[in-house]
Amino acid sequence: MITRETLDKYTPDFESGEVILIDKQLYKSSFDIVYKVRKAINIKKVGHAGTLDPMATGLLIVCTGKMTKQIASFRGLEKTYGGVITIGKTTPSFDIETEFDSESDFSSITVDMINETAKSFLGKSFQIPPVYSAVKHKGKSLYQFARKGIQIEKEPREIFISRFDILNIDLPEVRFQITCSTGTYIRVIANDFGKKLGCGAYLSRLRRTGIGQFDVGDSITINEFNEKYKAATLA
Repeated sequence: MITRETLDKYTPDFESGEVILIDKQLYKSSFDIVYKVRKAINIKKVGHAGTLDPMATGLLIVCTGKMTKQIASFRGLEKTYGGVITIGKTTPSFDIETEFDSESDFSSITVDMINETAKSFLGKSFQIPPVYSAVKHKGKSLYQFARKGIQIEKEPREIFISRFDILNIDLPEVRFQITCSTGTYIRVIANDFGKKLGCGAYLSRLRRTGIGQFDVGDSITINEFNEKYKAATLA
């Protein structure tokens, strides 16, 4: 496994299969990272174990070679995120990718209301994937339809939230940490959070800090990966 600790101590075998912990930067898609890894090591068989939105940063597990067969097992692990929900405004994408489409007064919102709302999300529930998402419909991602003004709703999916902590409140910003089942859209949680408060909300910042037992603190950036391995493969 390629981590921050093993980066200078380990000779990888990308064909036989490696697991790479990457700290994805802002504005890059998960596929962008896969493409860069593939190009750096000149191997076609590269994939990631769980999409991370372009507007989010943090831990992305990338597998190469024969380890791509293990992607499903990594994908099924619980995820932990830290981020900021901003109340009082909404966007069509539920995050900062699109422009604001509504604004509401939030002067009556209290700390107790925010904490109680967070508690209401704990446990099992059902969530409809956002129209701006990579979920497929007739072979195309939903966001491809949404950007053309066509909104297609998918069936609700079961999710489970085991932890939802409010870390700091400085209205309109609410800083949180959440641990949830795979397939949970934190953007949808933010939007639903605003609905429950009655003032709207959107996800203004998101960072994936953990996938199962794997921690973002052990990850490396794609630039660090390229600097270490691209030169070696070209030598």
